[in-house]
Amino acid sequence: MELKNIINKIFSELSDYTGHGQVADYIPALSSVKRDSFAISVATLDGNVISAGDFSERFSIQSISKVFTLAMVSRHLGDKLWESVGREPSGTAFNSLIQLEQEKGIPRNPFINSGALVITDRLIDLYPDSKRAIIDFVRELSGVKDIGYDKSVALSELETSHRNLALANFIKSFGNIHNKVEDIIDVYCNQCSISMSTEELAKSFLFLASGGVIPTTGQRVCGPRSVKRLNALMLTCGLYNESGDFAFRVGMPGKSGVGGGIVAVIPNKLSIAVWSPELNSNGNSYRGIETLERFTTELGISVF
Repeated sequence: MELKNIINKIFSELSDYTGHGQVADYIPALSSVKRDSFAISVATLDGNVISAGDFSERFSIQSISKVFTLAMVSRHLGDKLWESVGREPSGTAFNSLIQLEQEKGIPRNPFINSGALVITDRLIDLYPDSKRAIIDFVRELSGVKDIGYDKSVALSELETSHRNLALANFIKSFGNIHNKVEDIIDVYCNQCSISMSTEELAKSFLFLASGGVIPTTGQRVCGPRSVKRLNALMLTCGLYNESGDFAFRVGMPGKSGVGGGIVAVIPNKLSIAVWSPELNSNGNSYRGIETLERFTTELGISVF
């Protein structure tokens, strides 16, 4: 079946698949998002973009941004990075403090909040104007020059960042954070507030399907070894403590955010972004996961 027909079929089947979850109302700025919003975008390496639904509407990408900052840091630090953050699934909630004391301030992986805060700390070491560097990187990957931060979302996150402040201070007590906690939280809340559409997200993740090269420009942003590792981490850790079930059902490396977005990749073929704000109990878009499961089933292709 043609890719366009698959996307339209899935969108039609799931257009009324609502009412089973909650929006991320613990961040006040996200509580007013239309819960029935739904978008699918697929970007292929040969330059095609196929979309359905609210694909031009921008939303807060939240933890999807952790892939961008990890890519920025890992290309500079290489294997040294893994002295500061682990590579194993956490088995706990994305904002949990439980494992940090037992593991002496080394977060289990870079996609839980504690791990992402360590990555943000290293980003500040590497890039003096970190917020500018992050947004420039995202614009470079997507080819869209007006992508930016949603200041109202960033402020809302800053005002409710008590758990992240606790995580950062706790990690700092073990010496695994170098910069001021307040500076790290400021950069982190801004990176999570980046506002993008599914079309922009799908295009921005194509470098992970093409061995680290932006297909539209030919520019290399990561080496093949780094891309292999980024995809592996997304597969094993990208949907928090639902990552195993996501790999089982969907079979693609992916990363979710509590804004309702999920992006996933089939190396050497395509990337796909889905947005549906209602979240399941693990903080992932339940309609997004259902969409991606049907996508790989209908397409007959996954990474397995």
